[in-house]
Amino acid sequence: MRLPLIAFCVGVWLLQQQAELPSARWLWLLPLLLAVLWLPAASRPLAEFFRRLGIALLCVALGVAWAAWRADARLGERLPANWQGLDIELVGVIADLPHANVRGERFILDVERTLTPNVPDLQRVQLTRYWPREATHVETRMRAGERWKMTVRMKVPYGTSNPHGFDLEAWMLERGINASGYVRETPMPQRMAVQAATLAAWIAATRAVVRERIFTRLGDAPYAGVIAALVVGDQRSIPHEQWRAFTRTGVNHLLSISGLHVTMIAALAGWLVASVWRRLPRHAERLPARQAGLVAAVLAAFGYALLAGFQVPAQRTLFMLIVLALAFWGRREPRPFTALLVALFAVLLIDPWAVLSAGFWLSFGAMATILWVTLGRVALPGKLRGWATVQGAVTLALAPVLLLLFQQVSLISPLANAVAIPLVSWLITPLALLGVLITPLWQVSAWLMAWLGTGLAWASNLPLAVTSLPAPGTLATVLALIGTVWMLLPRGFPLRAFGIVLWLPLLFPLSDAIAPDHFRVEAIDVGQGTAVLIRTANHALLYDTGAAFADSDSGERIIVPYLRASGIGQLSGLIVTHDDNDHSGGMRSVLRDVHTRWVLHGLPDASPLLTGVRPARQCVRGQRWNWDGVLFEVLNPMPAAYAETQRRDNDHSCVLRVSSARHGVLLTGDGERRTELELLESGLLRPVDVLFAGHHGSRTSSIPEFVAATRPGWVIFTLGHRNRYGHPHPHVMSRFREIEAHLLRSDSGGMIRLDFGEAGVEASQYRPTHRRYWQAD
Repeated sequence: MRLPLIAFCVGVWLLQQQAELPSARWLWLLPLLLAVLWLPAASRPLAEFFRRLGIALLCVALGVAWAAWRADARLGERLPANWQGLDIELVGVIADLPHANVRGERFILDVERTLTPNVPDLQRVQLTRYWPREATHVETRMRAGERWKMTVRMKVPYGTSNPHGFDLEAWMLERGINASGYVRETPMPQRMAVQAATLAAWIAATRAVVRERIFTRLGDAPYAGVIAALVVGDQRSIPHEQWRAFTRTGVNHLLSISGLHVTMIAALAGWLVASVWRRLPRHAERLPARQAGLVAAVLAAFGYALLAGFQVPAQRTLFMLIVLALAFWGRREPRPFTALLVALFAVLLIDPWAVLSAGFWLSFGAMATILWVTLGRVALPGKLRGWATVQGAVTLALAPVLLLLFQQVSLISPLANAVAIPLVSWLITPLALLGVLITPLWQVSAWLMAWLGTGLAWASNLPLAVTSLPAPGTLATVLALIGTVWMLLPRGFPLRAFGIVLWLPLLFPLSDAIAPDHFRVEAIDVGQGTAVLIRTANHALLYDTGAAFADSDSGERIIVPYLRASGIGQLSGLIVTHDDNDHSGGMRSVLRDVHTRWVLHGLPDASPLLTGVRPARQCVRGQRWNWDGVLFEVLNPMPAAYAETQRRDNDHSCVLRVSSARHGVLLTGDGERRTELELLESGLLRPVDVLFAGHHGSRTSSIPEFVAATRPGWVIFTLGHRNRYGHPHPHVMSRFREIEAHLLRSDSGGMIRLDFGEAGVEASQYRPTHRRYWQAD
């Protein structure tokens, strides 16, 4: 039974790696493969091997076919491209807990009717309703479970595309979100008098009521968001700094709805019902107390999973509990590994895109590790030693996966979890859930969480709390996992310690070296903004940091993870060109998380971004330095420019030229016509191989004289998909086409890499070369 289940899951995973969905004509292979089911078990080992191989291939094909069918159906529900940016009138039910921030509130809408003629039916969309400009405080106007009529403007799901980056389009596909957009205030959205009566709407409304009661009771208690996360699965209520501390100490899995919590609630409910049932003889005669407890355990787990939003860890645990309950019900010997595989199969049957989630791999990986080190061992350790063994084994087994997914591992995770797991799972979470009935218990659980949180915050700031390594390759990760299985074998197996040898490719990865006199330029895709990483043999410079958002910024979400994955633990320098959000918004996060030797900037002296930043100097014409045979020159602005009160912020942009003996690249930030004229008058301009188009290709930049003076062979446009500014301007595009330059855009190409070496300029784009079937064109 295990082999077919594993093979089906492999087939589902294989489909998610494809650039295009397979053609339906391949389905004719399924009847051919079904023929292996008619073959009887063979007595000869070789014949039996091929029969089992045929069954495995059949199950792989079934997994691919199932996932492809589900994917085709879901992609067919997406908003057609010709309806992007147009007004569409909808009636729908708010299906999840709205999330409010300083700019507005975001929510999921299950569409019931599309009132605009000729618009195809939509199932689920993600919308933002922005606060009026005159609003002085955040207030939630939309509630889960309510039915609304509203006019919206939407677009097809589309996200940034970088190596080891978050895939927004995959995330939306998994959640069935067909489009994203914003609510129009004209005409005014209307709350319908008739409320939604579906089960999903009732569950969403119940979760919203419980969350509101939690925050009403706890007020401004610092860990009220954690209590809401534990009870209703609202992880977005946890403040950013708290979540960062939980992640750095490796306990973040506990502050969401983890499988451990579901198991604990099920065990508690099963024990309580079974104990009471034994004291009711008439009922016990009809249904044994053991079976009554099993029913109660499964129902409690199911109810808690629903209340928490039915997340992957909760699903996995629920399905495992159902399998084990059925085994115990029939008085069979339960097989935990088989139960785990059935749970894996059930999760992927319901949600084929779960394999794209980090939580899926961590959740099933942790459970498999626990089973591996605890089952079938002859010598059982004591409770304390057994607990320590499990913690160490889980940390060791998940380290390769964490390094592959996040490029960092918490070194203090075993110790932090040894304290946090019993406290959160057996004390804080039960009290928080009982608080639904006895509200003062929320205050007790919040006080306990504050005590634990203080210790975790202190531990997260320890120098060696977290270690980072470059993103490993798939082969290095697989070898490390094999080495882990080897090291965790029972005592008596020879040479267990030699499993660490298989970790060496992961711990000491081969670096992509850059030769002296050569350099690499990477335009990181941060949407509508700029972030360019320039690397020489021994140095790295970051030019701009992307935008800040309502609840995060490009530095934390995109740039720092990419630097970590690239093995860059230190920046030799940072240039923040000027005081525009889409260039300076991620500065604080970059400086917080990455050691940076110095900062050059085009910011005002009084800018709050400069608070505590040392050393930091304004960039002025004439600054220059040489790294590994590569020359860096600041060409603008002049020193007197910062005193000009009428000068536009864009024309304070730090203009940087990077050149080797053979090649050169010019970056002008958001410099407009005035900046370009000053550069022409300076006599410093010369033709370059690559030009980053000024101001994202706005018509206020790239004047004809400037284009003629630089004559780039390549022009890079850093911009967001369907940006509201209309960048790049068609006139600017035509000017560069007239000189036969190659045009590359980050909105369609994702991260753009340019290597400058002996062979000339080698350009590549991440999105086209790492395409997946769900990505929009």
